[in-house]
Amino acid sequence: MKQLLAIFLFVIFGPAAAQDGTNPYDLKLAIVRTGERFQINASYEVPITACEAFAFITDYEGAKSFPGVVDSKVLSRSGNKVRVARLLEERILFIPFEMRSELEYVEIPNKALFFEQLSGDTKYYKGSWRLLPDKGFTTFKYDAQVEPNSLVPSTVIEFFIKNIVRRQFEAMAEVASLKGSALVRACK
Repeated sequence: MKQLLAIFLFVIFGPAAAQDGTNPYDLKLAIVRTGERFQINASYEVPITACEAFAFITDYEGAKSFPGVVDSKVLSRSGNKVRVARLLEERILFIPFEMRSELEYVEIPNKALFFEQLSGDTKYYKGSWRLLPDKGFTTFKYDAQVEPNSLVPSTVIEFFIKNIVRRQFEAMAEVASLKGSALVRACK
């Protein structure tokens, strides 16, 4: 019985422990469900400056290179506010789902990016990116609340969020790290 329990615990927690050991960007992710909303907190470190990190997170049209992002285009700019249209596509249980949104971003150069959904397929989406530079690295800190607008059961949505969001942040950290030298030009 103890061996069966040990095997069960290894199968459940072994992959998670192995995944943490191969996390070169110190990715941390917490997703908490409160009623119909999900609070998403994530952070990762990349060896780039705050200026380079800011250039990376404000490359709105470059977001098309991330998993699940089909299209992302700037609709307008006015001062430090930017309106962006996004189209996301993911599969839940082999069924493709598209989510459209129009977001307004407020840019605080080299420090933060605040965003709020103006219209779209979720009931609510609002949050921020904060950039925390420290000794050759910048920590990207993401905090958001999202309330899906879907007929899909909330447990399926929760599974989707927990798995897709991790993949997206891992991809972002990898791309930011690889683009580091190209981002230097934006900071000169």
